[in-house]
Amino acid sequence: MRNRSVTYSSEATFQALADPTRRAVLDLLRRGSQPAGEIARAFPVSRPAISKHLRLLRRAHLVQEHRQGRNRVYHLNPEPLRAVDSWLDQYRTFWKMSLTNLKRFVEAEYSKETNQGHAPKSNRKTSKGDL
Repeated sequence: MRNRSVTYSSEATFQALADPTRRAVLDLLRRGSQPAGEIARAFPVSRPAISKHLRLLRRAHLVQEHRQGRNRVYHLNPEPLRAVDSWLDQYRTFWKMSLTNLKRFVEAEYSKETNQGHAPKSNRKTSKGDL
């Protein structure tokens, strides 16, 4: 078998993931391969509607289909999700840095407040009103 490189369209992947029913189909297929009829029975929408969702998922390469007798069996292809994960990773880094900076700021402010309120008497300047 020849090793061929497949390029996945991030745009097609995001469009496919935009619909909650398609995300639910992917969640269902995480548990294992399913015939189209079983997938359709899991949802309160018509079989033609599920067929359309499966077609869009197939075009985005998020699912693969093979024939098993008279059935079309679908299984999850997680590879296109790597591009999504890579894109999201940039935001994970951003949030991690932002939260780290927020933590430092809050700790510094807390430290200032607690040190001001409990400064040793020898460091305080006295005024005529203190005498």
